[in-house]
Amino acid sequence: MYRRTAKDFALDGLIYVVLVMMGLITLLPFVNVFSKSISEEWAILAGQVGIFPVGFQLDTMKFVVTNSQFLNSLWISVLITVIGTLASLLITALTAYPLSKRELPGMGIVIVLFIFTMMFNGGIIPNYLLIRELGLINNLGSLIYPALISVFNLLVIKSYFESLPTSLEESAKLEGANNFTILFRIILPLSGPVLATIGLFYAVQFWNDYFHPMLYINSSSLKPLQLYLQDIVMNADTSSALDKSADDLMNVPAEGVRSATVIASTIPILLVYPFLQKYFIKGVLIGSVKG
Repeated sequence: MYRRTAKDFALDGLIYVVLVMMGLITLLPFVNVFSKSISEEWAILAGQVGIFPVGFQLDTMKFVVTNSQFLNSLWISVLITVIGTLASLLITALTAYPLSKRELPGMGIVIVLFIFTMMFNGGIIPNYLLIRELGLINNLGSLIYPALISVFNLLVIKSYFESLPTSLEESAKLEGANNFTILFRIILPLSGPVLATIGLFYAVQFWNDYFHPMLYINSSSLKPLQLYLQDIVMNADTSSALDKSADDLMNVPAEGVRSATVIASTIPILLVYPFLQKYFIKGVLIGSVKG
């Protein structure tokens, strides 16, 4: 039996120290933004806010979370994320199931065509022209339809389907089940881990997307949270991004409003992530090893 030496313990200690330091480094920007969101105006303007808040007030945070434009953008993001994730899972599973049947003629060519789209695409201008011709400018469909299938996620689900025993499908077919019955009543119930993982990937993708809304959404009533956040952070005049006049912003610092908006926008995903963290870990290995 191998006995750990003092050198081993020292090396473990060094690894833990490095990991803790790296974790703290990644947390520092978030802590600084949070401190600004609850600090007094004079401290923010004087540049005295670092890791710890200077003074304490919740007026700025209350000002942000009660803003109707913020609440509307939050609702739009939740709507896009929920509908987009469910639709993407359904379409991806429906596409991955036939692709997992290598005995079907032409499957190899179809898979190559899918992989080709991972490497090459039409570009921003052709995509914009397509969305415009489809009449999806200022339409939430422009944020959902183009992202319904991720080829990487498709290949992961396809690989997982291939790892399931073929005897299950053969037995079901002997009982008279068709392909849709097999998929929805046998395959998908057995694919909970991979569906949960890919669903989480899709949800994060829809939640964090701001580039496509920036291209296709001009109406303030349809702006998702990430685009609203960009307007707040990049706009020197926060009153133009908020549904407030300049007089209403007299009592709250602009930098504090930006910081509070960042924190308020991050809280929803922070509340969900701890419950789904294990699926991120599983997602690294799912479909990579066949049973």
